[in-house]
Amino acid sequence: MSNDTYTPPKVWKWDAGNGGKFANINRPVSGSTHEKELPRGKHPLQLHSMGTPNGVKVTVMLEELLAAGHSGAEYDAWMIQIGEGDQFGSGFVEINPNSKIPALIDTTTDPQTRVFESGSILFYLAEKFGAFMPEDHKGRTECMNWLFWQMGSAPYLGGGFGHFYAYAPEKYEYPINRFSMEIKRQLDVLDKHLVENEFFCGDEYTIADIAIWPWYGALVKGLLYGDSATFLETNSYKNMLRWTNSIAERPAVKRGRIVNRTMGAANAQLRDRHSASDIDEVLAKPAE
Repeated sequence: MSNDTYTPPKVWKWDAGNGGKFANINRPVSGSTHEKELPRGKHPLQLHSMGTPNGVKVTVMLEELLAAGHSGAEYDAWMIQIGEGDQFGSGFVEINPNSKIPALIDTTTDPQTRVFESGSILFYLAEKFGAFMPEDHKGRTECMNWLFWQMGSAPYLGGGFGHFYAYAPEKYEYPINRFSMEIKRQLDVLDKHLVENEFFCGDEYTIADIAIWPWYGALVKGLLYGDSATFLETNSYKNMLRWTNSIAERPAVKRGRIVNRTMGAANAQLRDRHSASDIDEVLAKPAE
């Protein structure tokens, strides 16, 4: 363990340059920094997001709803470039005062309804369309158990492990070890549950799976934080790998995962989505 120590001052002061990769967008106050109206498309649902794990949850859910025949789930998906501070525009802050993606507007209600926080959006859409959430009391409760597990656990993965392992300006043994231990524990929780369950709520694919997959599925497949899969030995979680691979093969998942994404292969990125054909055109491209 490093001998370097830090003694907190009596009163904390913000150092705007001390934040690693995301120092330019992190700040200790909320609210908008500039005036910017949000665009509006023709569909009932307007999504303002980015293809991070939290954003992927919602675009996968919307594509699953459309695949299941819920035409009312048609949506426009508009890119919010968080690295450029789009989330601090006045229009976005109106629909999410927390300035985090994703945020959704349902224009079919009067007045229109804003929905923010990815878990809340999944729950809202599941209730609105009566899909991807068990109807019986026991099943619904189990679904909520795992949905809230993901919402409470993922910050340890992203803001904890991911930050100190991949993004912090300096690497220190203690925080990396502390959060690595917690993420290994979380993966063990998930892997053991999947020993006797096809999905997280038993035999039924639900919003719990849609919430967990973009974070923990990506982690075990080595798609997050550089070589973290090797570092954490994620190939040892065989049940998680089975579950992850099965969800990745779902057509709606393949479609939703590319929306609001501007990195990766040519057939895996679509900045804005306004129709099913937008996705079709991207998926038809060669990977290059």
